[in-house]
Amino acid sequence: MDFKKSIQQFFNKIQESWKAGKIQKTSRITYGVMWNVILFFLIISFIGMFFIGGIGAGYFASLVKDEKILDYETMAQEIYDYAETSSMYFANNVYLGDINADLYRDETTLDNIAPELISAVIATEDEYFNEHQGVVPKAIVRAFLQELTNASTQTGGSTLTQQLIKNQILTNEVSFERKAKEILLALRLERFFEKDEILEAYLNIVPYGRDSSGRNIAGVQTAAQGIFGLDAKDVNLAQAAYLAGLPQSPSAYTPFVSGGGLKDEEDIQYGLNRMKTVLNRMLDMEYITQEEYDEAINYDLVADFKEDQKSPFEEYPVLAAQIQTDAKDILYNVFLEEDGITKEDLQENPKLKDEYKSRADRALQTNGYEIHSTIDKELYDVFQEIGKNFDQYGNNKFTEYPKESGEMIEQAVQGAAIMIENSTGRIISFFGNRNPSIENHYNYATQAVRSNGSAMKPILVYGPAMEEGHIQPGTPIADAYLAVPDSGGTKEIKNIDLRHHGLLPARTNLAKSYNIPAVRTYLPMIDINPVDKYLRPMGISTIEDEEYANASLPLGGLKHGITIEENANAFSTIANGGQFADAYMIEKITTKDGDTIYEHEVKTNEVFSPQTSYLLIDMMRDVISDGTAAGLRSMLKYNNVDWAGKTGTSQNTENVHFVASNPNITFATWMGYKIPDGLEHLNHSKRNLAYWTKFINAASDINPELVAPDHAFQQPEGIVQKSYCAISGKLPSELCEKAGLVKTDLFNAKFVPTEVDNSLITGDQIIVNGKAVSPGPDTPGEFTKGGGLMFNPEFLKEKGYDKLPDITQLIPLNEDRSKWEKIGFPNTNTTTYSISDDGKAPEPPTSVNASGNQITWNASSSNDIVGYRIYRATKGSDSFSRVGSTTSTSFKSGSGDGIYHIRAVDYFGLESKPSTAVTIGKAEKKKVKEKDQDKDNKKEDKGKEKTSEKESKEADEKDDKKKDIDEDNEDKQQDDKEKEKEKEKKKDDKENKDE
Repeated sequence: MDFKKSIQQFFNKIQESWKAGKIQKTSRITYGVMWNVILFFLIISFIGMFFIGGIGAGYFASLVKDEKILDYETMAQEIYDYAETSSMYFANNVYLGDINADLYRDETTLDNIAPELISAVIATEDEYFNEHQGVVPKAIVRAFLQELTNASTQTGGSTLTQQLIKNQILTNEVSFERKAKEILLALRLERFFEKDEILEAYLNIVPYGRDSSGRNIAGVQTAAQGIFGLDAKDVNLAQAAYLAGLPQSPSAYTPFVSGGGLKDEEDIQYGLNRMKTVLNRMLDMEYITQEEYDEAINYDLVADFKEDQKSPFEEYPVLAAQIQTDAKDILYNVFLEEDGITKEDLQENPKLKDEYKSRADRALQTNGYEIHSTIDKELYDVFQEIGKNFDQYGNNKFTEYPKESGEMIEQAVQGAAIMIENSTGRIISFFGNRNPSIENHYNYATQAVRSNGSAMKPILVYGPAMEEGHIQPGTPIADAYLAVPDSGGTKEIKNIDLRHHGLLPARTNLAKSYNIPAVRTYLPMIDINPVDKYLRPMGISTIEDEEYANASLPLGGLKHGITIEENANAFSTIANGGQFADAYMIEKITTKDGDTIYEHEVKTNEVFSPQTSYLLIDMMRDVISDGTAAGLRSMLKYNNVDWAGKTGTSQNTENVHFVASNPNITFATWMGYKIPDGLEHLNHSKRNLAYWTKFINAASDINPELVAPDHAFQQPEGIVQKSYCAISGKLPSELCEKAGLVKTDLFNAKFVPTEVDNSLITGDQIIVNGKAVSPGPDTPGEFTKGGGLMFNPEFLKEKGYDKLPDITQLIPLNEDRSKWEKIGFPNTNTTTYSISDDGKAPEPPTSVNASGNQITWNASSSNDIVGYRIYRATKGSDSFSRVGSTTSTSFKSGSGDGIYHIRAVDYFGLESKPSTAVTIGKAEKKKVKEKDQDKDNKKEDKGKEKTSEKESKEADEKDDKKKDIDEDNEDKQQDDKEKEKEKEKKKDDKENKDE
């Protein structure tokens, strides 16, 4: 109460002084003085401010004087030109992953970002974002003073707009000049762009540390996916706050280590603390309520961190590397074409190639392309499982490498497979490496250049030879001795079984994969260069220019070889009616907006006519039904599919191949070592067939419509069926029909034979051991067959067969061998059957028997028998006289009763001793009866008779034993034929290796 009264008294005195004028008088003097002082300081301050401002403005102007004033289009191009990672896709738009790049970023739009995330970024990075015009002056002044005073706390003065300018137009250089330009450009950017546009661009460019795979990431969508496995629009408040806090120090706050996987608990805490700071700012700015704040603070964010996920180069190293390589090559050619750069330009300026290669690589990493491949994901995944887990690769091997170094390295057998669609060349799936990794993404299916062995024969020899009209499927080709020029000398071409198989049709020679007929067929074509004319148009680029002249090229690429992809692509050409469609793996490349940068266009060129292609397919059907792949169909789950294919084994068994086509697809497999060396396991060809079948059976289950079609190859017009002579391939003659060697096969109507066979003539011949030969000077004329079939000497000379060291090599080792052996060879300078004169009489026939008037016996064991002479005596005491001769082992007696024996006659006219005698008719019975009557009176004669009977019995027993043995030799040529056939089949089944 006293205090209130005192205050009141004070104010009363002031009021009284005012009324008396005392205050006015005093204050007038004070006011004047104070105003003048204040005015003075105001003037000085304004002058100072203008001075300092002028200096600052001048300094600012000097810093930005060289900065080009950017228009809207330029600024738009600059801020939106941020590196975006290109993505890879399986067929049918199935996402595979991003390409291998230094930084991974996926673009998104503002409407695909959660509102909480946008609020968190603004609250953390730029609280005045929605109010300022690009800069916040007080923040700049604060940052400027902190910089001048070297303050321990540096708060920064950049708005989101300034950060966008710094990242997209300027650099991260720390200088006043860069800062001045940043301010200028930020102000200009705010004039041209809406706040949402600036914010969207910022959220797409800002770095966010690493994802769960350890890759460097940028952009909020990439961060949300890489850290939480969510899209940016689906994150919750705690996740949004965590993401918003990362850009301040991405490497420190990211939860993942560089190799992938989570950091330890202590290091993770830095990012979690930063998240709490962001939530506090959001609460202060009222973006969230206290309840939302509390919930987010207590949220278990660590549980949401994405598990360590393999990148495409970890999960699909071979495929990812192949797609990236192919895409880079495509972009390289696209850019060359866009700029009009020609091959001549590249030759004149080699640096251009490197420049455009770098440009393609950079575009792939920064332009955010979508690369769509042809690879079927389901098939590809299954192929990897089969290829990695196949249990018949065989053993590891120690190989000397480098050669002659004495150093040995251990190698595992590698395998590869590739499937191509015939009509388009689309690579549907492949298996490229048993032990792939990020470092080891070598693709044996597309990169390994290997000899394809006998798989070369259809595409280099038989296809071209039919296209040129040299052969048809039934054309006989001699599998007989052949030597070719080699390094100044000659080299004999040999088959794997080291045998000669005679005159066989082309289809049989291909099915059995005989080497000699392939080389013999190739030799007349060398002058047309089949490599340039046929292989290169089918996409084979690895055969060197001069290799076409090597006679052994039909046995596989010699210097380098071809890739498994090229091999399959060539066979797919045959299956596509002779139309080559280049194999490809990239369907198209587009921008994220859907603009097409590249799209594969299927182009075909004719290599073979439809008729040649079909005939070749029909021949390769025999490879599977009766040739080197004869066991394949029994392993197939879908065994009614129309397959045609070819095996191939290179020299020293370094590579084994099998490639086959059906009407839809072509599929090839390969086995070998990384450093070429002979495969050690046995039955390598059968293992590869089992390998091939594993893939095909699985693929047929997944996509039977494609891999196991129910329709066969369609025979085109212009294919006819005709009969021909199996000796010459010409129209059958009467003599060829007589020989039983008329065959029927398919022909291209354009190349049906018009000449009649001239391979046979008639003449004298004899049969030795079932083989027809010309008689010698001492050969008895009675065994010579007039009008017998003989090879025409003119025909033999025309074909060059008269130069063979052993002309009998022409006789096939097949079911018709006995027919061929009845054809005689003329006297030539070649070796015929080996009939040498030992000067000894031949062995007599054995097991002579009589039944009625028919006498039979077993052939003499001598090898040069031309026939048998039959001798008769009326009584035992009479002398024998010749009553007939024959080339067979039986004789029908027309001379009445008597005693008979047989003598063998050889090529040189020598007779054997007589055989055991037999009797025919009543003379035998009468004589036996007389002996019975006189046995009591003529003991001496009886003893002699018993002795004779005993000797005869012993001889008969001996003959019976001999007969048991000789019965296996009856019809000897048929038995030999069956044995030869079985032996040949076993050898062919055991192993098919081509030199």
